[in-house]
Amino acid sequence: MSSDAKSKIGGGSGGFKSRMEHYLYSGDKKHVMAGIAVISVIFAVPWYFMSRGKKHQSHQDYLEKADKARSERLSSSSSTTK
Repeated sequence: MSSDAKSKIGGGSGGFKSRMEHYLYSGDKKHVMAGIAVISVIFAVPWYFMSRGKKHQSHQDYLEKADKARSERLSSSSSTTK
């Protein structure tokens, strides 16, 4: 096998690893922008799924709701004991 044949079989322009290293370390503007876009998507997808749905209550809202339920429970139990 000649070196010409080896380069065609082994992917003379480089494999996946060498191509990724070229993109990572080249500093080319389009590669940097693509990297920023990929990282943004990686962080945006979980954030989107976590932030949709029912919104959480604040601690103050929870305390007010608990006080209201407690006062209703106490007023209903005092009226039934009379």
